[in-house]
Amino acid sequence: MTSSQFPDGFLFGASTASYQIEGGVAEGGRLPSIWDTFSHTPGLTFEGDTGDVACDHFHRYVDDIQAMADLGLTAYRFSMAWPRIRPTGDGEFNDEGFAFYHRILDELEKHGIEPLVTLYHWDLPQPLEDLGGWPERATVDRFVEYARRTVEEFKDRVTYWTTFNEPWCTAFLGYSSGAHAPGRSEPAVSLAAAHHLNLAHGLAYAAIKEVKPDAKVSIVLNSHLPRPWNPADPRDVEASEKIDALANRIFIDPFTVGEYPADLMAFTSDLTDWSFVQDGDLDAIKGTLDLVGVNYYSSHIVRHHAGPPSNSGEDGHKSTIHRCWPGADDVEFMPLIGKRTTMNWNVDPSGFHAHLMRMHREFGLPIIVTENGASWQDEVSEDGRIRDADRYTYLHDHMEALLLAVAEGADIRGYMAWSLMDNFEWAYGYSKRFGLLRVDYNTQARTWKDSAYWYAETIANRALTPVVGVELLPETPPRVY
Repeated sequence: MTSSQFPDGFLFGASTASYQIEGGVAEGGRLPSIWDTFSHTPGLTFEGDTGDVACDHFHRYVDDIQAMADLGLTAYRFSMAWPRIRPTGDGEFNDEGFAFYHRILDELEKHGIEPLVTLYHWDLPQPLEDLGGWPERATVDRFVEYARRTVEEFKDRVTYWTTFNEPWCTAFLGYSSGAHAPGRSEPAVSLAAAHHLNLAHGLAYAAIKEVKPDAKVSIVLNSHLPRPWNPADPRDVEASEKIDALANRIFIDPFTVGEYPADLMAFTSDLTDWSFVQDGDLDAIKGTLDLVGVNYYSSHIVRHHAGPPSNSGEDGHKSTIHRCWPGADDVEFMPLIGKRTTMNWNVDPSGFHAHLMRMHREFGLPIIVTENGASWQDEVSEDGRIRDADRYTYLHDHMEALLLAVAEGADIRGYMAWSLMDNFEWAYGYSKRFGLLRVDYNTQARTWKDSAYWYAETIANRALTPVVGVELLPETPPRVY
């Protein structure tokens, strides 16, 4: 048993990302990103959905931040859009883009909400991709310039800076499987992209510290927990170690020990000689973190399997997974165990606890949970309520796992629910809903779900609210704005 009370100073927040909520893609001097190009390419997103309007946060940010205050949030994690701040990626910086984020920060300051700013949440300016994107070393320099100038602009207003959100997705979904923008299926260059993201973080860390020495700089890693199907089978154990190397250690090891895993370099040797790692790169990466951001949704079970996926019911999903993992064509992802969300992800709070403890051991740094949440069907009842018990039960059980990790010594400073509101869910378009607030995409009206009331009560009490026997909403219509 562990306390249901959260530590003093613990940050309670929610997360969003620029392309997923802002809209206004052609306003305020913004130019296209790789996600504008990708989503406008027929057949790449669900029903051709795009982020052109998304949640129209570009125009509705005042009301959205008021909702954060009403929820009781003490922190808000959001990303600034590179193509809004430096539209061509390497040309002039855009005063209108800076002004928009100053207005965001004005509203957050008014309500006493701590900003946690991410510099890159996947929306690379399209002109930089036209020059080769993240597999090209020049993109590292452009990112460092963008990071330095952006922190200069907001250094008196923002303390928490994240360089990259989930570099694994940028490298391997963007350049190996092609499931995300820019939609390239080139496993060899995806490894170069991963290294350049690590290097860009390391060099940006130094630049940020020059501008703002007291900045708290992090990178956000999406956790993968690849458990072997049969722990007694050495081949299955090796399969799990391969995925761990590609999913976790390719990012953890350069920051902690200053090298890439030897086994990773060995089993990818048919794809690349790793010559993109130049002298001095690893020294520039090692130790460049003040804290670590953790995104967690589910866990995985893998086994060794040479040949096509063996379970026909999972073929489509597994084929996509295979293309995500360069050099791991002999690894099969098995059907997930337990309750599943509408993303087909399993609900596994034990995996969350295990991963938090691993991050605590590996890094020895403060941790902020920067994304955690679940997509469900979210039916609207006749009385207007969204009784999303699955979501607030998921939040409860994962926050309980977080508190267990705290009790065991992990230094966890905050929890950001994903997401504040329903939004554009990348290639899934608007078909998946993760939000505490429901968005009607026809009217842009936001409605509080029961999970929002649950989270508000948990924040108000700074303790977990039970999920059984609690009436979360008074007998009045739910809040809508």
